[in-house]
Formats: sequence, C-alpha cells, structure tokens
Amino acid sequence: MALFRTVDSSVEPVSLVEAKNHMRVAHDSEDELISALIRAARREVEQATSTAFIVQSWRLALDDWPKSEMVLLQRTPVREILSITIFDADGAGSVLPPEHYQLDSFSRPARLFLRRKPVPGLELNGIEIDFLTGFGEAGTDVPDLLKRAILMLVAHWYEFRGVYGAESQPVSFPDEYRRLISVWRTPRLQ
Repeated sequence: MALFRTVDSSVEPVSLVEAKNHMRVAHDSEDELISALIRAARREVEQATSTAFIVQSWRLALDDWPKSEMVLLQRTPVREILSITIFDADGAGSVLPPEHYQLDSFSRPARLFLRRKPVPGLELNGIEIDFLTGFGEAGTDVPDLLKRAILMLVAHWYEFRGVYGAESQPVSFPDEYRRLISVWRTPRLQ
C-alpha cells in the first residue's frame, strides 16, 4: 500500500498576514522564513491528523483488495472518488465504473465499499484509487482548531529560528499543540 499526494493545495490555510499578526511581527524582512514555516507546519499538522486542509488530490496504490469489505482511505475529509483503475498483467489500466463502488465520506477514515472486486493482473500496485480531499478551496473552510495548531507551530518554530531553519523543522512540538490536534488524530489502522 502506498498513499501519496498527486496535486497539492494551491493556497495555505493560514496566510502570511495571519501568521505575522499572531506572532506580532511588524517587519517584512523574514517573510520568506515565515512562509516556509507555514508550509512546514501545515504539512506537519496534516500528517499528524491524516487530514487534508485545502482541496488536494491523492492516490492510494494497492497490491490487492483488503480482506474486509472496505478500503480505508487514510486522508480526510474525502470529497469524491476521481477514479479507480485496475491494471492487468500487461500494465493496461481499466477504470471501474462509479456504480460498482460506494464512498462513505462521513467515517474517519473514509471508507470505500466495492460491490465487486476485480482481480488486478499486476502483483504490485495493481490497483490505484484517486480521490479528492480537503475542507474547501480557501483557508476560511478549514476548522479553526486546525488553523490554531498551525499558528502555534509557526510561532514556536519562529522562536527557534536562530538555531533551526524552516527546512530543519520539525525540531520540537509544544504540549499545547498536541492537545489541540488530539481530537483530530485518527487511530492508525493496518
């Protein structure tokens, strides 16, 4: 199983202005650093919560269907299934019609039920599920608690900017950050 982002979000859920206001930074000399910290913090919070904030595309590659009736999509919230492709032994893909599956986007993690499970011809990565995730197109669509977690990390990492750069993050996490994201964490299911 491999899960990876195919299209990243076009904007950050927290703007440079919001981060600077939160940290009470009035100058522009470190805008590049703060922007990099916002990106690093967003990626960290998304990873820790298995959540996508702004609309993104993801791909789940499977060797075979799980033994259970459900495929668990390890990113939330899932907006829609873009395609399910099954590869034959020659590597040619065929797309599964939407009437052959049903998405439960309300569960965490989201679940995909298949009415029939076509057998892939490839032994490795014979199934690709492309799906769209995210709360919306803008930062205003992201829950406030998650935006606060990003701001907390940005401020914490900014405070240590003399010792560690944005590319070295994360180096530490404040306890308050862990408490903020605790309600959004999803137990890891194998």
